[in-house]
Amino acid sequence: MHRIDTDWWRDAVVYQVYVRSFADGDGDGVGDLAGVRARLGHLVDLGIDALWLTPFYPSPMADGGYDVADYCDVDPLFGSLEDFDALLADAHARELKVIVDVVPNHTSDAHPWFAEALAAQPGDPARDRYLFREGKGDNGELPPNDWESVFGGPAWTRLPDGQWYLHLFAPEQPDLNWRNPQVRAEFRKVLKFWLDRGVDGFRIDVAHGMIKHPDLPDTNLQQQISLLGRAELPYFDQDEVHEIYREWRGLLDSYQGARIGVAEAWAPTSRRLARYVRPDELHQAFNMALLEADWSAAGFRAVIDDSLAANDAVGATTTWVLGNHDVKRPVTRYGDGATGLRRARAAALLSFALPGSVYVYQGEELGLPEVLDLPEELLQDPVWERSGHTDRGRDGCRVPIPWEGATPPFGFGPGDRSWLPAPESWTELAVAAQRGRDDSVLATYRSALAVRRENPALGDGELEWLDAPDGVLVFRREPGFACAVNFGAEPVELPLSGRVLCRSDGGAEWTGVLPGETAVWLAEIR
Repeated sequence: MHRIDTDWWRDAVVYQVYVRSFADGDGDGVGDLAGVRARLGHLVDLGIDALWLTPFYPSPMADGGYDVADYCDVDPLFGSLEDFDALLADAHARELKVIVDVVPNHTSDAHPWFAEALAAQPGDPARDRYLFREGKGDNGELPPNDWESVFGGPAWTRLPDGQWYLHLFAPEQPDLNWRNPQVRAEFRKVLKFWLDRGVDGFRIDVAHGMIKHPDLPDTNLQQQISLLGRAELPYFDQDEVHEIYREWRGLLDSYQGARIGVAEAWAPTSRRLARYVRPDELHQAFNMALLEADWSAAGFRAVIDDSLAANDAVGATTTWVLGNHDVKRPVTRYGDGATGLRRARAAALLSFALPGSVYVYQGEELGLPEVLDLPEELLQDPVWERSGHTDRGRDGCRVPIPWEGATPPFGFGPGDRSWLPAPESWTELAVAAQRGRDDSVLATYRSALAVRRENPALGDGELEWLDAPDGVLVFRREPGFACAVNFGAEPVELPLSGRVLCRSDGGAEWTGVLPGETAVWLAEIR
């Protein structure tokens, strides 16, 4: 059995709930906290240890709730604080941990602080909570520097009084100045508010972005977002950010029950990323490298080795992530159709067998593909507008998941609508449709996570690579467990023997031949 409380995160399976797309409790077509609460049984049956809730705070929803106007309340779209408390209590009663999103890099432009800043004059202390600067050019008509928004276009917007403010995302998301003591003190209060309610931790949005180089220098680079996690940028992964997390770790450790901080951080190297999880900082950092790896044995092996080495050096666990609400779904990323589905199932089993903790994005357990043909008039991701309608953005991975029935919205809520339409072709992918099929993706996930929970070889620990043919990865974990993954299209004969614990293709026998694009777990290896 795995850890229940102390150090529970080191081998936890965490399920990401994108609240607006998980389950609708009131019939308005938008997922909410009551909907999540009503569907907790699915998460228990799946075999997860914790759920991570995306932002549900009051917000104008310029970026799906990642533009927060009030950090200590619930937006009516998602319910109330009472709904949150009831969800938290039910989850805890089912032995599920609950992690909530915190968004400290920026606020909404509807936040009272920003309204106060706009009403103030240049140089007023109210503006120092954000990053206001004079522009360049003869009359300040040019942005202060060449920084680009992650969503496209410049990262600066000019006010009528001539000053510019920084927003690394949408203009409705002004960046905070984390060198301002008021900002640091306010977020300490925010963390305490939710910790006092009983949350088990925080997923920290843009954890790498809160400190900018003090000189705000030009990058002299084009298409800067393409360099995220690959190059040094003066507005991401600055050394000073670690002071914040050392302070936050002290606060988290002051509460009983092993409360954790999880960084959504991008860094140029795995060793830079590992700095976020040093013993006196955060507990986990998302390892985005695996979801960016090419579908190849060499590509996956390189990421696994590099990630494990970097985290081992600081005594931290490694997280394995194949998808989230910001990236194309694995089924589509790996080739779409039957090929993409086979590969996604195999990649899931591989990730579940690796040392450390695993994050599952809602719908991965159903084998959902990216929805690539959403009508343009329904697209809501700010990337769509900011790119001049050249990038459709992230809505395709945010379509509400199907629960039951033969027609959309597949039991999403008591009404007959959902904020984004699910494809008619998802009938056989619904939870109810897969529940009774031993060969379904859902059955594979449930089986694998049940084995992972009970098998002492899995979770935290170490692995040993075994010799394997080109295009195949094989590793052993003690006691008596092996995982083999065939990245090629053709079957491969392997000198392994044992009892099948789980196969990504739903099979139950082991003949020594591993089909193409398939993973197998074996016990009693000799």
